Amino acid sequence: MSEERISATRRIAAPAAAIFAIVSDPNGHVAIDGSHMLVAAPDASPLTAVGDVFVIDMDREALGDMPLGKYKVENVVTKIEPTTLFEWGVGIPGHGPLGHVYGYELVDAGDGTTDVTSYCDWSDINDDLRNAIRWPVVPKMALISTLEKLDLIATGADRSGADQPSE
Repeated sequence: MSEERISATRRIAAPAAAIFAIVSDPNGHVAIDGSHMLVAAPDASPLTAVGDVFVIDMDREALGDMPLGKYKVENVVTKIEPTTLFEWGVGIPGHGPLGHVYGYELVDAGDGTTDVTSYCDWSDINDDLRNAIRWPVVPKMALISTLEKLDLIATGADRSGADQPSE
């Protein structure tokens, strides 16, 4: 891991195609968000090609680092390989991506399980933005939490009582 990239990996007991369907849908992003910043994906539809654009309503209050309040980001798909890779650049509506990307790498681990890596890479941001904002914007713990939520949705599992003995 470099100083300009963070990632977290989790094995999920679901096939890559099922996981890809969640991470390539903007509504899926909102549902699995571990940062608590994503509010809604208005007019969202599944994304299928590099260059596809999707808007997310955001609220940065959850991070407690900047008084931005509610705002929108315009995301552009930068890489897409069905069942193996989904990546997007985050930007300001009407101004394009800022230079940092988020993504999911999916690796078939056999027996219907998938190793999912969630990452953020900010190596392409300009120096002004690099100095204006704390990087990474989303801490690694948020990536871990996102993968936990993705696991719950992809497997349909309720983990709240998973470790308790049955009566």
